[in-house]
Amino acid sequence: MRPIIQIALIGAVCLAALSVASVLQACPTCKDGIAGNDPVSQATASGYFYSILFMMAMPFVIIGTFGSAAYLSIRRARESQARLRGERAEACTDVDP
Repeated sequence: MRPIIQIALIGAVCLAALSVASVLQACPTCKDGIAGNDPVSQATASGYFYSILFMMAMPFVIIGTFGSAAYLSIRRARESQARLRGERAEACTDVDP
């Protein structure tokens, strides 16, 4: 019985979101900027558009940068440890009895 209630609740939330979406088209500043036909209003709307894209991309860029830095650091550490182990193994086999 519980999955039916969850599906009904998800359906109700989606229906409410879709019914309100036509009313909430944009923030007032963007809506006014798009409504104007002059080049200044269009440039303002374009600026808002690109700033929103920039803000949406930043979390992925930041996480990707730190993730790549951590990956490269770990890889370099493993390579240096492997190189040290190889040098130690060579030193141990070069000993004459």
